[in-house]
Amino acid sequence: MLLKDFYSVGSSVRNGPDCCTEIKINKHHHLYQGHFPNRPVTPGVILMQLFKEEAERLSSFSLQLEKASNVKFTAVVDPNEDENFKIFSTIDVNPDTVVLKGIAEHKNAIALKINAVYRIIK
Repeated sequence: MLLKDFYSVGSSVRNGPDCCTEIKINKHHHLYQGHFPNRPVTPGVILMQLFKEEAERLSSFSLQLEKASNVKFTAVVDPNEDENFKIFSTIDVNPDTVVLKGIAEHKNAIALKINAVYRIIK
């Protein structure tokens, strides 16, 4: 986990390559002291990191981001409004890479769409 104590994984349901995972953000994490005081916003790069960590959890491999495309941030994730959100991901494990397509949903709105290729670290 890149940021210690930033989030916890709730339920996770997997059906083949598709997975839906409930995430709870620690709204008291020190990250929000600087991003931004009195109006916390979860940084987009942190949301991208959550997908990497989800791909690692689902594939059981250590991964490094190789390529991200179609990355679209479409809503703010404010933990004061709701600490919970869901990430939907589809992963394809290949011999050297893991390919992920994902959507992060916060308050029933899409917050992030991402397509990513991660290199498997051996």
